[in-house]
Amino acid sequence: MKAFMDKDFLLSTPTAQTLYHEYAEKTPILDYHCHINPKEIAEDRKFDNITQVWLGGDHYKWRFMRSCGVEERYVTGDASDKEKFLKWAEVIGKAIGNPLYHWSHLELQRYFGYTGALSKKTAEEVWELCNAKLADPSMSARNLIRQSNVTLVCTTDDPVDSLEWHAALAADKSFEVQVLPAWRPDKAMNIEKPDYTDYIAKLAEVSGMAVSSFAELKAALAKRMDFFASMGCSVSDHGLEAMMYAPACDDEVNAIFQKRLSGSALSREEELKFKTAFLLFVGSEYQKRSWVMQFHYGCKRDNNKPMYRKLGPDTGFDCINSDTPSAPLADFLNALAEAGGLPKTIIYSLNPNDNEAIGTIIGCFQDSEAVGKIQQGSAWWFNDHKIGMQNQMLSLANLGNLSGFVGMLTDSRSFLSYTRHEYFRRILCNLIGDLVENGEFPADMDILSEIVKDISYYNAVRYFGFNL
Repeated sequence: MKAFMDKDFLLSTPTAQTLYHEYAEKTPILDYHCHINPKEIAEDRKFDNITQVWLGGDHYKWRFMRSCGVEERYVTGDASDKEKFLKWAEVIGKAIGNPLYHWSHLELQRYFGYTGALSKKTAEEVWELCNAKLADPSMSARNLIRQSNVTLVCTTDDPVDSLEWHAALAADKSFEVQVLPAWRPDKAMNIEKPDYTDYIAKLAEVSGMAVSSFAELKAALAKRMDFFASMGCSVSDHGLEAMMYAPACDDEVNAIFQKRLSGSALSREEELKFKTAFLLFVGSEYQKRSWVMQFHYGCKRDNNKPMYRKLGPDTGFDCINSDTPSAPLADFLNALAEAGGLPKTIIYSLNPNDNEAIGTIIGCFQDSEAVGKIQQGSAWWFNDHKIGMQNQMLSLANLGNLSGFVGMLTDSRSFLSYTRHEYFRRILCNLIGDLVENGEFPADMDILSEIVKDISYYNAVRYFGFNL
C-alpha cells in the first residue's frame, strides 16, 4: 500500500518521479488567468483565520458542502468562521475520489506543514495550527504568491475598471511579481442582460464619448483596450455558454444594438448576431495588438434560480452545457483568418466531450506565428481533476502537439490555489512516465525534461510574450 499523499503522490513510475522531482517541481509558476482581486495583492491582505483564505468565495467547496446536506448558514450564511470550518472539515473527511480532497491536503502540506488527514476528528487541531501560521507575516497575500514561486499573475478585469490597483502595484518596487490586467468584456457583449443599458452608460462615461451606435461601441472598446495595453495588458478572456457564429451586416447589427438601447427585448437570433459581430470585432483588435484571445465556453450558468436570486453569480449553481457544437467555433476562427485578424487563441470547453473536436479544429488554423498558435486550454472547472486532465492531455497528444501546450492556470480566487499547478504537474509527469516506461517514447531525459519544463512554464512565457 502506498503512503497517503507522500512525496511520490500520483507518480507511479521511476520515470515519472524523476521528471517531477528533478524538473517540474523546481520550475516557476506563471498564472496567466485567475480571479484574484488585485486590491488584496496591493494591500498585502492578511487573513485572520483559515476560513477566510480557504472557504470565502470558493464555490467548489460550497457545492460539495451542499451535496453533503450542510445547511446554507454554514456555507454562505451567518455562521461563524470557525463553525464553517468545522463543517467543512467534517465533510471533507469523507470526500473520497473528489479532487477537493487532494487540493485541500496539498494546501495543508505546502503552506501549513500539516501532513495528516483533515476530518471531524482533526478539525480543532488543524484550525489552531493554520490560524497560528496565518498570524505570521509570511502568510500575507504577497508572501503566499512569493513562496509559491510565481513570477507573473494575470487577473480578470472589466473594460470599465480603473485598474487603480494595478497602477499601485506597478509603482510598488517592493513586490517583484508582475501583476497584470486581463481584458474580460463579457458585460459589454451580453446584450440580453437586464442591466445592459446601465453598463453601456458606464462604458460611455469612462471612455469619455457617446455610445449610441455599434460603431461608437467599437470605438469605445478600442479606446479602453488602448488604456489596458498601457497598463501592461496583453491577454483577453471571454466567458460564453457556447461558441456562436451568426454573421450579419453592420447595418443589421447596429439596428439590433439600438433596439436594445431603446429598452426592447431581442430575439435569440438577434442576440447571436450581435455577439458574433462583437467577437469578430474584438478578435481583430486583439490581432492588431498581439494580444492572446481566450474562450471559456460550454457552461450553463445561474441554475437554481431561487438560490441565484439569493446569492448571485459564481456561488455554485452552474453546470456543463452539453449543447456545444463544434461547427460555430470552426466558422468563427475561419472568419477571422479570412479577414487576416486571427490572434493567438486558447480554447477551453467545460464539456469534456469537446476534447477531440477542439483538437481537430485547432489543427486547421496553426501557422508559424507561434508554436501552438491555437491552443486547447487545460482541463477546466469541473474537469480539472486527475481523469479530466489526463483525458485533455491525451487527446491533445493524439491530435496535436502536447509538447507545445501552454499548461496550467489557477482560474481561482484563492491565494492557496497554486498547489493546483503541482497537482497538474504530477499528473503530467505520470502520463509522460507511463509512455516512456511502456516503450512508447525513448527514455531521453534531455528531451523529456525539456518537454516537462516547457509545459509547466516556458511555453506560456514564450506564447504570451511576457517580459520575465
